[in-house]
Amino acid sequence: MICYQLRCAADHGFEGWYRDSSTFARLQHAGLLSCPECGTAQVEQAPMAPAIVSGGRKRADQTGPQVDHAGPDHMAGESAGGGAAQNPPAPAVTPDMVVSAMRQMRRTIEENCENVGERFAEEALRIHNGEAPQRGIYGDMTQPQRETLEDEGVEFHTLPWLDKTEN
Repeated sequence: MICYQLRCAADHGFEGWYRDSSTFARLQHAGLLSCPECGTAQVEQAPMAPAIVSGGRKRADQTGPQVDHAGPDHMAGESAGGGAAQNPPAPAVTPDMVVSAMRQMRRTIEENCENVGERFAEEALRIHNGEAPQRGIYGDMTQPQRETLEDEGVEFHTLPWLDKTEN
């Protein structure tokens, strides 16, 4: 997993976790990333301090290598006061931010994918088998249809879907 520091066009900073750099690039290109604060899809990577993995040093409560984030004016693992460097706490996620992100997700899916409704499972299987063109689709399916897709190895994701009338 890769953690990126991100910044939107309105200069809101936040972080995102991705399987790899190509996953981030694909989601960004498709407009599927959005700012949790304002909902804009204009998201870019923000400059980040390098992560330095120190060899041999372990604290008693750690099982893996220690990672220190060094700023340009500090040695790895030291802050201006001489103590261990600490990242500032992440801003609290508010319900409004979640609703905004869910609205943006729905807008992006509706703009970029085809709504196949109750034919979702059938169409996903056709795409998987090469019988229909590759494209993004969304819709509904029953539990037995879900199990069939899983058995066939069809990749799909269940997403929270905020009704357009919900605030």
